[in-house]
Amino acid sequence: MALIHWLRLSLTNGIGPILTSRLIAAAGTAEQACEWPSIFLQEIDGIGTAKARHIAESLKKSGEAADEELAKATAAGARIICPDDDEYPVLLKTIPDPPLVLYIKGAFEPRDLNSIGIVGSRQCSIYGREQAQRFGSLLAGAAMTVVSGGARGIDSSAHRGAMEHPAGRTVAVLGCGVDVVFPPENAALFQQIATRGAVVSEYAMGSAPLAENFPKRNRIISGLSRGTLVIEAAARSGALITARMANEDQGRTVFALPGRVDNPLSEGTHQLLRDGATICTNLEDIMHGLGPLPLEALEHDHPPAPPFVQHDPLLFTPPPPSSVASAEISLTDRQQLVLSSIGRDATSIDAIIEQTGLAAQEVTQELTLLSLKALVKRVDGQQFVRKGRA
Repeated sequence: MALIHWLRLSLTNGIGPILTSRLIAAAGTAEQACEWPSIFLQEIDGIGTAKARHIAESLKKSGEAADEELAKATAAGARIICPDDDEYPVLLKTIPDPPLVLYIKGAFEPRDLNSIGIVGSRQCSIYGREQAQRFGSLLAGAAMTVVSGGARGIDSSAHRGAMEHPAGRTVAVLGCGVDVVFPPENAALFQQIATRGAVVSEYAMGSAPLAENFPKRNRIISGLSRGTLVIEAAARSGALITARMANEDQGRTVFALPGRVDNPLSEGTHQLLRDGATICTNLEDIMHGLGPLPLEALEHDHPPAPPFVQHDPLLFTPPPPSSVASAEISLTDRQQLVLSSIGRDATSIDAIIEQTGLAAQEVTQELTLLSLKALVKRVDGQQFVRKGRA
């Protein structure tokens, strides 16, 4: 059972995701890493002799702790997954420091690959609250999963907006254990989210919402998302940490919503816009601003995502059967045009642009959607082939 070994590593004092990835790379597997002796541990970059002894002792004790953790999660109605599990989100695997385990109430679905993070101030204005709820609803209507942090203010409004839509999904990433309700007034909201998506955390059961947990939590919000929308963020804001991680560490698109020029809560978002974030005033800004999925995500097979309806992007069309033939029926005219330009051999984006006469941004957008429908895949840089013809 691979999970128990990942869980043991997550409960070992002195190592986090980055050191653990180095340890597993050296040992070969998570199971072998759990038995790695101190003399070998000290050779891992970033550990050293003194730290190796401490880690080795903690690893010895981690087996019993892992069994107890599994029992606590089960009792609380939660599950634990690790990177070896199919349910572990593909986008999250591609970040530099993915969580060793994820505690979940609810479940991830394949269409959660098409996710947008929404973050912002806890002490938000009425305008910020309205916009977070508006964009949560719009994105849910366009078959996007809304990811946020479950906090007061912008986060809670984004989650509620997503669940306004009958088919909307949302994911809340906590800075505490999934059995700890914080903020306490969101107890009912978290229960609803667990039935319409997932409440997740990398922190052990019973972990308190310590201040230092939230910056680390933010990388998971952006890591689960193809892009992150910042709505109201002061000059010193956790939302700006999320934006920086999304852009600099994870290579994801950052969107910022303009606010009132005299509102201190807009200083951070306006700074993001000055620094090159994509301005966002409507749903189309997000849909057009998203880049292709990371190459690592496209290398994984996954079921088709729900299609966008060309005549009204706010309407949600239920996902078709997972066969290629059914997916092709649901294509828009523009998607059919792009698909027809891709031959049996790898076709470059430049060649697709030339053959279709579409703008580069339009071609990039449609290739992303065709990839999500499992009709094409990227094989080499900016080269694409039809699925099954590589």
